[in-house]
Amino acid sequence: MAVPKQRTAKSRRDRRRSHHALKAKNIVQCSNCGEMRLPHRVCPNCGHYKGREVVEIEE
Repeated sequence: MAVPKQRTAKSRRDRRRSHHALKAKNIVQCSNCGEMRLPHRVCPNCGHYKGREVVEIEE
């Protein structure tokens, strides 16, 4: 079996894991209804994208 020759130091381990943290989602405000949505996606609340209605939303 493969066994590590030396113990990995805590600082080395933690530096490797420095990019493992979760990042907050980048949300923007819809220009039509003001609801928060993901960028470059149709607004789930009103169905608008780039100033025009793309999806019809039933009310």
